Amino acid sequence: MVLDQKLLKVISTQPYPLLFATISGAHLYGFPSPDSDYDLRGAHILPVQEVIGLNPGRETVEVSEVREGMQIDLVTHDVKKFLTLLLKRNGYVLEQLYSPLIVHTTPMHQELKAIAKQCITRHHSHHYFGFAESQWRLFEKELPYKVKPLLYVYRVLLTGIQLMRAGVVEANLVQLNEVFKLSYIPDLIEQKKSKDEKSILTDADVSFHQGEYQRLRGELESAYQTSVLPETPSAQAGLNDLLVRLRMASILI
Repeated sequence: MVLDQKLLKVISTQPYPLLFATISGAHLYGFPSPDSDYDLRGAHILPVQEVIGLNPGRETVEVSEVREGMQIDLVTHDVKKFLTLLLKRNGYVLEQLYSPLIVHTTPMHQELKAIAKQCITRHHSHHYFGFAESQWRLFEKELPYKVKPLLYVYRVLLTGIQLMRAGVVEANLVQLNEVFKLSYIPDLIEQKKSKDEKSILTDADVSFHQGEYQRLRGELESAYQTSVLPETPSAQAGLNDLLVRLRMASILI
């Protein structure tokens, strides 16, 4: 991926060293509209002085700005918070960590990706059940019907099913559909990519999509029930060791 220099400039002006920064949102999911924001997500490393002192550093850094017509939204968490989230049923941080759209990386980012495989459990399915439900409700209540929340419904359910079946974090709907081969997905993606973020769903057959929503929910439930993924994460010791080394290294920065 050829990175826009505006993204790199935002990264270069952050107040703390970054462990990594990746692109999330519609660009990661494979259906950005021409006016889609660039959602950057990652982890930063607070220096020891701002961790142990009375004046704590910024656990979360948020930046929202327009650079030469490009809307960029950046959110990074201090590495301790990020690692804590990894140990929970949090699909968001998994997708951010394993996003192939990398804006900034480090050797320890690569190490973290290896360790974090031990964070993936069958109970991450609950994240995808909840996310899909919230997006379906959003789709139903907004008239006229919009393409974006419907695409999110399908993206989330297919990501969850694939995670339960294969233990692989795949957030890109185009890539997912190479496995699931749902005939209606390419048209929905094209509607979203050729229009704006609030594009209206054409030829909306809501009863059909409701049936598909329920069917895929059933597939996710079945994948959860039969998943061979572990019940609990086993990465805490490895993550703790990585955190200690990152903090100690920050003393020398």
